[in-house]
Amino acid sequence: MGIINITPDSFFAASRKQQLDDVLKQAEKMINDGASILDIGAQSTTPSSEWIDASTEWNRVSNILPELTKNFPDTFFSIDSFHHEVARNAVNEGVSIVNDVSGGLLDADMIPTVAALDVPYICMHMKGTPQTMQMMASYENITLELIDYFIERIRVCQDAGIKDVVIDPGFGFAKNISQNFELMRRLPLLEVLSCPILVGISRKSTIYKTLGITAAEALNGTTVMNTIALMQGASILRVHDVKEAMEAIKLVQALGAE
Repeated sequence: MGIINITPDSFFAASRKQQLDDVLKQAEKMINDGASILDIGAQSTTPSSEWIDASTEWNRVSNILPELTKNFPDTFFSIDSFHHEVARNAVNEGVSIVNDVSGGLLDADMIPTVAALDVPYICMHMKGTPQTMQMMASYENITLELIDYFIERIRVCQDAGIKDVVIDPGFGFAKNISQNFELMRRLPLLEVLSCPILVGISRKSTIYKTLGITAAEALNGTTVMNTIALMQGASILRVHDVKEAMEAIKLVQALGAE
């Protein structure tokens, strides 16, 4: 899953693409590099980001999504949003997946909307909002808390009629660096939930702060963590750098081949 941010404030500057030509070029590059899903987001969810309403978010992508789905009809697109109106509009423009960092907890209409749209739903774990989450990184047992959270959220999704749920443990969302590493070590325990696991750790602060570098310098560290995630059971990698992630996937697959 390649990341394209239609935002002015996403934490990794090179991922910000606000002009249509730039978006189309980035999409073409990611597809050629091997991406099967492109995740389009118009609202940054970093702790320093600004909360924007649904109409502002939709205005950022309303002219871009139709061009993406028209130019790349064989690619799956996901919309990265916690607003049900944005999700509904995006699917009506050809988007195939809804990716919600809030697991439906920031908009009560999200889960019934996704169910009515009959598309897969990526349910992430987060506490609070992107603006408050870093003050809520407190757990007695982070893995058990995530499993309990996902058991409840998956049940809500299934009761609403959502057929396909992907779980995302939410690396960096209401989790400090040590908690992120603990979660990576224990990632296989999430397989008890019988849902595909998406890992999005690309260029995040867990990597660059641990290494004493910047997000722009964190490609090698990202590849290491992506490789570990694959070996720990991740089904989908959400990344800024598709070519390198695909190389990790191919090598891990070759390692597991009989």
